[in-house]
Amino acid sequence: MKKVTAFIGTESKKATYRAINEFEKNLKQYEDIDFEYVFLSDYHLEFCRGCKVCFDKGEEHCPLKDDRDVLIKKIEESDGVIFATPSYAYQVSARMKNFFDRIAFIFHRPRFFHKTFTAVLTQGVPVGDNIRKYIEETGGHLGFSVTKGCSLWTLDPMSDKQKQAMESKVSKAAHRFYKGLIRTAPSKPSFFRLMLFRTGRSGLKSASVRYYDYFYFKDKGWFESDYYYKTKLGPVKKLAGRFFDFLGCVIGKKI
Repeated sequence: MKKVTAFIGTESKKATYRAINEFEKNLKQYEDIDFEYVFLSDYHLEFCRGCKVCFDKGEEHCPLKDDRDVLIKKIEESDGVIFATPSYAYQVSARMKNFFDRIAFIFHRPRFFHKTFTAVLTQGVPVGDNIRKYIEETGGHLGFSVTKGCSLWTLDPMSDKQKQAMESKVSKAAHRFYKGLIRTAPSKPSFFRLMLFRTGRSGLKSASVRYYDYFYFKDKGWFESDYYYKTKLGPVKKLAGRFFDFLGCVIGKKI
């Protein structure tokens, strides 16, 4: 049975909660799913201090001792992950943003490969598609295989027409997510993701300073691999990869 966890960035059990209810209902039309709701408000997660210790020495050296690793473990135990949040002041909620900040070291050392990810954004004013895209980009930086989520206009009370529109968007997003969930072959990296990997690893290798990222990449064998995980690159991407390696070396030597 597949395990899906929805991380919810509000303690209110209103629009965002109802949207995830609808998402779960649609997902379970395809097969039985172990679906868990994780309200970030139920966990102790202190604000990031910006000390950079997690980047420089490793996340285990973070001075904040709270539920960060409990939440990370929930991601690790899931096949699929949803980040769901209302739009507050044209951004994700503060709880969701702090969650991103606290796990930002994973941007440097991605790990959630072969797990499917999507975003659900609720809003009172229909201008949140950029926020949805930001959440999806965050999922990509964490290593997930990302499927397009949905931005939902969730006025309260909702008219029947607005409710139908919301249900239609959720249904389509759940279908895309399920297709990703049952995919057996790993997704091929885009040119952008390939560039981030190859310039990053070559920069680390040629830099005079050795931070934790260097040793992590070395242990994973990423200095010799084509990508984070085994994948077949076509001739154009192989050529691009070599160029990105060269570019990373140039940048790294300046550090």
